[in-house]
Order: sequence, then C-alpha cells, then structure tokens
Amino acid sequence: MEIKKEIRYLEITDTISRKSLQLRRHEKNFFLFSPEKASEESEAIAAYLTELKALLGQNPDLDKADKTLLWNSINEYEQRFSSIRRKAAELQGLFHRTKSSYRDSSKYLSLVESTFLEQPTRSAEYLQKVFALPSRHQLITGLHDLNAEILALRKAGEDILVFSKDLDKIAREKAETVIRVSQVAILVFFPLFFVVGIGSLFFISTNVVRRLMLLISMVERTGKGSYPHLTDPALRKAHDEVGVLIDKFNAMEDLLAGHEAELERKNAELMQIKKLAAIGTLASGVAHELNNPLNNISLSAQVLRREAGEGCSSGVKETIADILSQTERVKRIVGDLLEFARGREPQFQDVELTGLIEAVYRQIAKNRGLDNVRFSLASEEGKIVISADQGQMEQVFTNLFLNAVDAMQERGELLVSTKRADQAVVIRIADTGRGIDPGAMDKLFEPFYTTKDKGTGLGLAIVYNIIKKHYGDIAVESEAGKGTTFMITLPGEKI
Repeated sequence: MEIKKEIRYLEITDTISRKSLQLRRHEKNFFLFSPEKASEESEAIAAYLTELKALLGQNPDLDKADKTLLWNSINEYEQRFSSIRRKAAELQGLFHRTKSSYRDSSKYLSLVESTFLEQPTRSAEYLQKVFALPSRHQLITGLHDLNAEILALRKAGEDILVFSKDLDKIAREKAETVIRVSQVAILVFFPLFFVVGIGSLFFISTNVVRRLMLLISMVERTGKGSYPHLTDPALRKAHDEVGVLIDKFNAMEDLLAGHEAELERKNAELMQIKKLAAIGTLASGVAHELNNPLNNISLSAQVLRREAGEGCSSGVKETIADILSQTERVKRIVGDLLEFARGREPQFQDVELTGLIEAVYRQIAKNRGLDNVRFSLASEEGKIVISADQGQMEQVFTNLFLNAVDAMQERGELLVSTKRADQAVVIRIADTGRGIDPGAMDKLFEPFYTTKDKGTGLGLAIVYNIIKKHYGDIAVESEAGKGTTFMITLPGEKI
C-alpha cells in the first residue's frame, strides 16, 4: 500500500516536471515567432499554467516547502507573461506610429518589429543607430522594459523547472526508500512468515489428527455398545469442521444412549409380559384343578357341622370352623389366580375418573371402617373423562388403595391427584406408610412376590397387566419410613 502511494506521488511529480518543460518550450517558441504568430504559443502557455496549478491544488501530499515555492514561481511567471503580452501589444502600436514617420524606411522597421520579442535590447540599439531615435523615445524605453520583463520571466521559468525537479527528486527518493525497506522487509519477514506458517500448519494438522484419532476411538467404542462423550472443552470448542463433527458425534451418542435405554426398557417390559403370560397359564391350570377339591372340602365341612349338631364338643366345632375359614381363604386365592390368569381384554368406554376413584375408596372405607385414614382427591381440571374398562380400573384402584391402607396399618394419609400432561392423564397415589425396601423395587410387579404375611403377591401383577392393556405405564417411588407413591399414566385421548 505504501509503495503504491509513493509511486502515485512519483507519477504526479513527474507529470509536473514534464509540463514545466513543455511550458518552457512554448515560452521559447513564443519569443521566436513574430507577435502576429505567437498567439497559439501564448494559449498553450496559459493552458500549461492552469494545469500546473490544478495538479498542485489536487495533491495536498506534495512536499509543502517545494510546493509553496513552485506555486509562487508559477504565479510570478503568470504575472510576468501577462505583462510581456501587454507590453508587446503596446510596442506594436508604437512601431506602427513610428513607421508612419519614417515612410521611406518602414520596411526596415517592419523587420525590426517582427523580431523584437526575441532580442528587445538589440532591436533598441539598431533603432538608435540607424534611425537615430533618442534614448528617451517611447519605443526605445519600451524595448528596454520588455527586455527586463523577459529576463524576469525566464528567471521565474528556471525556478519552476528547479522546484519541479526538486519535487520529482524528493518523490524518487521516497519511492526508492520505500522499495528498499520493502525489499528488506521481504528478506526478513518472508522467512519468518514461512517458518510461522509451517509451524501453524504443523500445529493445526497435529491438532486435527489428534482429535480425529480420539473420534475414531470413540466410534470403535460405540460399535462395541458403549456411548462415551468427548468432554474435553478444548476439543469441543474448536470452531472448525472437526469441532462440528465432535458436537454432532456427541449428539448422536446421546440419541443412541436414549434409544438403548428405551430398548432395554421395552425388552424388560416384554420379558415381564412373557413371564406373566407363562405364570398365568400355569396359574389357570392350578386354579381349575383346585376348584373342585376345595368345593368338595367346603361342602363336606358344612355337612359335617350340620350332622354333628349342637351336641358335639367345642373342639370339634372349632376344627370344623377352621376348616371352613381356611377353605374360604384358599378359594379367594384361587379366585385371584383365575383373575390373573384370565387376563381378558378391556372393554373401552367413557369413564369419569374422579368419580370412579371416590366410589372405590368409599366402598373400601365402608368395608374396612377406615376412621383413622385421611383421604384426599385433587384434580386440576375437576372431572376427567378417559377411555377405559370401568371394572378393570376399579380393580386397579382397589388393589392400590388396599395396599396403601395395609402399609399405613389403617392410620395415615392417602393422597390421590389427577392431571392432564400433554396428551396423557397422570394419576398419583401417595401414602404415608412404611415404604418399600429398595431391594424389592425390581420385583414389585412380579406374580407371587409379596411382603405381606397373608398376601398372594398377585395384586400388583394384576394392576400391571391391566395398565399395560390400557396402553399406559405404572411407576413407583418409595422411601423407607416415609411412604410410597404409585404413578399411573394413561392415554388422554379415546382409544
């Protein structure tokens, strides 16, 4: 940029120098030609003076000292030239008047008139010697004044050349200095830039290769089933193609990990469903085989009690009563087995959820006499209508409420809430009971697993089956000594 500036500066000063030379050439021609033929040269001189002034005015970066001197010389030259033209015109008039006084010698005066601009002093001497004109004659004094003006004009012209050459010289020196500095800078900085460039290229390539190798190792681990992240901030914050690739890789790892977790959850659900189906088949067979013997035992015990009458001993009565009660208990267990094994498909209809929950709890409270259990039901939207099998949903809430009451030993708070979330309905059933052992959480919905002394372990398994057949999910949270919360999520739209 600096070289370009200096070259431009040099072009301007060279133009000024050339135009100054042209100005002097036209000046010389002006004095060589006769006054009648010098008008073209006079116009050329005026044009060059105008151009020189324009160049000086349009380029403020020129050396101020030489520029001022050159400007003053041009102004002086312009004034001198205007004065010479005026005096030449006056002398032409004097020559015409003098020729009228010397008619016989007018042709000689015309010869002097045609050359007086070139050498005014010699023309004056010739007129004094040949025509005996006195030294105080207007023509003689006018020629001498013209000669003085011409000398002054030539002096101003010389100054213009000198100052223009000085400007050109300064410009050339500056240009040469800038070129030399540029050459030195190239010699010094080019190797430096080369070394820095090679170093930067090596650093960048090494960094890129290192990150790519790490990425390759992560891809290999991903292929083996692991989903690691490139967590180094220096690797992730690099704003280049590799950095973008690393960000995309980490996003892909998150998606793959999510898909893997979802697949594992689905597999676990599938295994649970298969397990429940197998156990249901077994339970159905066992229940059918036990039903008839149990009925026979119950009928036989009733007949025995009737035949024994009131005359039998108290021990016999107690034994018969125990047989009947245990038979009823086993029949209830067999009934649960059949209910679990039957697993009928739900008959969907519109069910008002909050009313169903209140009705189920009122029935349980009536049968169990739950005076020390505080029940509350909260619904964000008041009444919520879902598509479900009413009988099966009643069984779900019956089992969950009975478990909660047993966990609280019929003393505490049972809190139920319902709300819509996105396109689903979420039901929370929380108690303040003893909670569930963390080791038992994974087995909670398996058939025949129970923590009760007299439980069958089928209640939550039945709940799980019903919720799944309603295309919902059930989850549990529990803290020992503080209580348990079951969360049921059902579709909010009609099925």
